[in-house]
Amino acid sequence: MVSRYKEIREKIQSKYDSLPLNQRKVADFVIDNFDNIPFVDVHEVSKQVGVSVASVIRFAQSVGFTGFSELRDAVSDSLKKHLKKNEIFSLVDKSKFDNDILTSVANMDVKNINDTLTNIDRETFNKVIELILQSDRVYTAGLGISYLLAEILSYQLTQVGVDASVLKHTHTLFHEQILYMKKNDLLVCFSFPPYSKETVDVAKFADKNGIGVISITNKSTAPIAASSKAVLTVKSENMLFTNSFAAISVLINAIATACAVKNKSKAKKVLKESEKIMIEQDQVIL
Repeated sequence: MVSRYKEIREKIQSKYDSLPLNQRKVADFVIDNFDNIPFVDVHEVSKQVGVSVASVIRFAQSVGFTGFSELRDAVSDSLKKHLKKNEIFSLVDKSKFDNDILTSVANMDVKNINDTLTNIDRETFNKVIELILQSDRVYTAGLGISYLLAEILSYQLTQVGVDASVLKHTHTLFHEQILYMKKNDLLVCFSFPPYSKETVDVAKFADKNGIGVISITNKSTAPIAASSKAVLTVKSENMLFTNSFAAISVLINAIATACAVKNKSKAKKVLKESEKIMIEQDQVIL
């Protein structure tokens, strides 16, 4: 039996040759960005594809839906079922690797990624991307392993054209550093057990002063969640007492990628300029 996920894609592909040029452009966009369709509306598709709203609606009708909203809902439902069937990543057969630590750790991380992708709220993820892109500057924060994650997100965002920097934990406290933040800046905090009081407190301080806070944490009831405009929950279970950051790394990459996709021209320009600087400073081997 063909899954709804596959059925929708095949329906679009089967109608492709009979579609007018503008509707083919919409079809290409939908197929190429299938997993992101639940997070866009008809006006955004129209803008990104460069066709009229009417063309987007007619495309949806041509492939069997009453309009784009119905198509988007169908894609969303199909993705949920697709994810729940664990068709993302499969676990390694333990019987082939008896008492193998590598396999056990890998399986736990695969499960973390699968659970994160299945349970994370896509509307919240989309809201986070919009908040990042609408802000003047993005600051990231965290302590311990969370500091490294904050630094990686800051770097990734910078690479795709987002003005971002990490709050340093040196001679100054986080509170002192955010005194320079403005109302249209954004603070992204990483908070995983054992929860850092300084990270939770700086989120409260920022929220109290009208600065938007996004938290990336392990559960929606984590202490930092109460001060956040949006919370992205990530599974971070590990065989040790530390947190695994496999699924967190996937989320960081997804955030940076989504920002690049939403603002392609700026991302391309920054990447090209960065590459040019590296070559001019003799920092790459050609």
